[in-house]
Amino acid sequence: MTLHDLKAQNLLLFEAVSGSRAYGTHHPASDWDLRGVFVLPQAQLYGLHYVEQVADEKNDIIYYELGRFVELLLKNNPNILELLGMPDDCIRLCHPLFRRLRPELFLSKLCRYTFANYAHAQVQKARGLHKKVLNPVAKERKTILEFCYVLQGQGAVPLLAWLVQKGWQPAHCGLVNVPHAREVYALFYDHAAHEGLPGLGFNGLAPSPAATQVSLSSVPAGLAPVAYLSVNHDGYSAYCKDYQQYWEWVEQRNPHRYASTIAHGKNYDAKNMMHVFRLLDMAEEIATEGRITVRRPNREHLLRIRAGEFEYDELLAQAEAQRQRVEKAFDRSPLPPQPDPEAVNHLLVELRQAFYSLHPGGG
Repeated sequence: MTLHDLKAQNLLLFEAVSGSRAYGTHHPASDWDLRGVFVLPQAQLYGLHYVEQVADEKNDIIYYELGRFVELLLKNNPNILELLGMPDDCIRLCHPLFRRLRPELFLSKLCRYTFANYAHAQVQKARGLHKKVLNPVAKERKTILEFCYVLQGQGAVPLLAWLVQKGWQPAHCGLVNVPHAREVYALFYDHAAHEGLPGLGFNGLAPSPAATQVSLSSVPAGLAPVAYLSVNHDGYSAYCKDYQQYWEWVEQRNPHRYASTIAHGKNYDAKNMMHVFRLLDMAEEIATEGRITVRRPNREHLLRIRAGEFEYDELLAQAEAQRQRVEKAFDRSPLPPQPDPEAVNHLLVELRQAFYSLHPGGG
């Protein structure tokens, strides 16, 4: 099943421009996102090969099969509920049967959690970018040896600096586990090998620059260690995770969006924070008015947030205050705790029967 198949076989129930162009918060370079709903041909619906959705490679275009669409509506998924309240100028196709999926059948107090969770996710994304902008990770990757320390007195000094001070080479070092001491090793040095003479054959401190563990060596009995070494494996693991996430983000980030973040100088993703307030606004409207308003009446304020006119901490405080208002609004709301699954299931069956009668074979 492809995007071409959906249109060629007349399977579409609904198609609309979604995202920022529907919210009214787009700019000239904004993407064109399409969302829609289709009905599988009868034979395919009855068979093994049910198709939940059809999308392009970038997920800029996504069409949901009617059953999957209704399932997500029952869960009060914000992105799916929006399709029931799209502005007329965004709707490209709307089958008469689609109009029977009325918002009041689905809006419930579940929105208190689903919209709040989406808003929280946007805050987390903004925080993640905030951290990455303020804490860039150098391209040259650190080695495990940079997380090693030589114990001295009541403290410790970095291993590599200690070796430089001694004039010693990592390749001539040997390590042995210290029993009952986690991440502590006895450190030995092969002075003969250091002088270019036949030595003890130590394995050095690490097998390679990319090694995630230090090397252990066989050491002659009775040889005294020159020092004791502590390895911060947890710190190295955390660094490796941060390194991977940071450089994956650099590779995948939207250059225009990142340039915008740097330009406004607030060091957070202003688009994420804009969506936080859009979602909280919509949740409050659902709780108090029982409606879905996709085209935002406070467009100008949202665009000011997107332009980075506000401080990060100020926005977080405002978002928390609004979240508390949303909580209280849902406490007082006359909405049901959740949609009626039996009524929705009955409607789904009716819609399929009506579509297949109008389109024999399903297309």
